[in-house]
Amino acid sequence: MAVSTTFELESTPPFLNSSSEESLGECPEYFRWIHKDLEPWKHTGISREMLERAKAHAQFRLVIINGDAYVEKYKNAYQTRDVFTVWGILQLLRLYPGKVPDLELMFSCGDRPVVKKRDYEGANSTSPPPVFHYCGDQESLDIVFPDWSFWGWAETNIRPWNSILEDIKEGNKRTKWINRAPYAYWKGNPYVSIAREDLMKCNVTDKYQWKTRLYVQDWHKEKKQGFEKSKLADQCTHRYKIYVEGQAWSVSEKYILACDSMTLLIEPKYYDFYSRSLVPLQHYWPVRTARKCRDIKFAVEWGNTHTRQARAIGRAGSRYMQEKLKMKYVYDYMFHLLIEYAKLLKFEPRIPNEGKKVCAQKLASSQNGLGKRFMVESMVNSSSETLPCTMPPPFEPLSLEAFFENNEMIKRQVEMREKDSWESLKFG
Repeated sequence: MAVSTTFELESTPPFLNSSSEESLGECPEYFRWIHKDLEPWKHTGISREMLERAKAHAQFRLVIINGDAYVEKYKNAYQTRDVFTVWGILQLLRLYPGKVPDLELMFSCGDRPVVKKRDYEGANSTSPPPVFHYCGDQESLDIVFPDWSFWGWAETNIRPWNSILEDIKEGNKRTKWINRAPYAYWKGNPYVSIAREDLMKCNVTDKYQWKTRLYVQDWHKEKKQGFEKSKLADQCTHRYKIYVEGQAWSVSEKYILACDSMTLLIEPKYYDFYSRSLVPLQHYWPVRTARKCRDIKFAVEWGNTHTRQARAIGRAGSRYMQEKLKMKYVYDYMFHLLIEYAKLLKFEPRIPNEGKKVCAQKLASSQNGLGKRFMVESMVNSSSETLPCTMPPPFEPLSLEAFFENNEMIKRQVEMREKDSWESLKFG
């Protein structure tokens, strides 16, 4: 199918314009979502009663008092998510000693958000319990926090973000974009969600050529073989890479975006702390869930006939990961989120009866193999010589509305252009 199009886009709202200069020391624009995530408690504050109601959803309670961390565990988390989440917070305390205020919070380590908006709507509703979690959606009120994999995912041999980002950067250099395979690539476990199983129907068959290369990742087999065929830095060999959610959001999004390939992002339901500020056709190409095979084929053929533009989208997504999501900003996001959260507390944090003090050295020594190696690799060895970046103000309602409208307009343009192309193929 011959594909030819030039997109004329509305200007991006000023607060998301990547070409505009940020003031010295200002945090990336996605930090503004902190204000949005804490908005449910803006007028009421957070009481002890609200916090205790959050316990039902939590794997652990975290308390910080005088710069020391205490953890009370309630339920087992999948693999070592809870351990590495606590580890990340301990590194924040080492990076900014004495600067994180006293606080007390509940943390959920599951896949999906747990606090549903519908349960706290109406005249007689109570205030929602504050629960920290890795992702959110339009139907939930979870407070979104960086996930454990930024400090490494031992069970899949994925190194800490600082390290893997450098590995991927080197991997990008090995194969120039123009020399990469002109197909859309995905490799993962398709059996964790309907969306992924459905994606596998877009693979190449004798009857259909959807311009894809889709592979099943068997993690049990990979572990036995020493993870030799699952190195992320070796997977930047196609011009296009597909992102599809698993049971909820997937930690794979940041690795896919970092690859310099144009990311084909299958319409997500969930978001993490940074992804809400990504812009279609600037950082990724939008793909509809219900028409993913056709959308992917169109995107690949468009990119192969508009190589300069496709390459620019890939580079912009990769640059966003390298510059806006470097580890310093991950820590600064955690710092500002905890600062703003602590301001809302209407009670004095206290060490729970079953709470245990945790420190970096003891936690690292309790791990073995890759878990211990990744903790050592991601350990903060000295306090920061610079202050955290400056927190931006909340979104202006009209600017936020314009951002959402602009994103939807771009997606509609892509849909219309694809429809025109299929129609011309059908009747041309």
